[in-house]
Amino acid sequence: MRILITNDDGINAPGLQVIEEIATAIAGPKGEVWTVAPAFEQSGVGHCISYTHPMMIAQLGPRRYAAEGSPADCVLAAIYDVLQGAKPDLVLSGVNRGNNAGENVLYSGTIGGAMEAALQGIPAIALSQFMGRETDALDDPFEAARAHGTGVVRRLLDHGLWTNDDYRLFYNVNFPPIAAAAVTGMAVAPQGFRRDSSFSVEPHISPSGRKFLWIKGGPQHSPTLPGTDVAANLEGKIAITPMRADLTAHDLIGDLRERLA
Repeated sequence: MRILITNDDGINAPGLQVIEEIATAIAGPKGEVWTVAPAFEQSGVGHCISYTHPMMIAQLGPRRYAAEGSPADCVLAAIYDVLQGAKPDLVLSGVNRGNNAGENVLYSGTIGGAMEAALQGIPAIALSQFMGRETDALDDPFEAARAHGTGVVRRLLDHGLWTNDDYRLFYNVNFPPIAAAAVTGMAVAPQGFRRDSSFSVEPHISPSGRKFLWIKGGPQHSPTLPGTDVAANLEGKIAITPMRADLTAHDLIGDLRERLA
């Protein structure tokens, strides 16, 4: 199996080492693991592509490249430059430092990399490690992802739904913010919404007197509705969410047609 890995935390991020271990185990001794990851951190870029300017790509080692672009850029660079059009069998994006559950999904470059792979017709899985007080106290804050990641990916490959429709399914996996031994299982869960948490801006005045705005995230441990992704993680479960890039509200199409007729 040929596996491509990318992330949004950058080529030197510790979570990329975790996903390298997962990919190597999945690919097997006769497989190949290729890395094309952002040269610098790209958190929060979503499914952005560098459409208006070129990006530089550099080979850092065997099957290892850094690109000055987003995770979606990296997937495109891997397919059409590094691999010369030979698509990988699987794309793994992550392991992100921090959860990509709830409304975070809409901002996530980790999700963006997996989404681009799905749009290119490639099976894809995004993996993220929820962080918190318990993971901060661990020697390895990625412990849950490292211990359970290979098993989750194998289970999805063997038993998951993999469609061939235009907007292919891809998977979003979030590991709970606890030690690996405390994980209580897996839960297939829809994307939730933190009702009391959102992104905002915080103004600061520089020494030169200019105003700058920092994007500020909200509390991450606010639970979502029972049975959804964040709630599952806070209950100690690995949350698995099937996703598509199609943003259409299909449940409202018929009603809207009648209203506008």
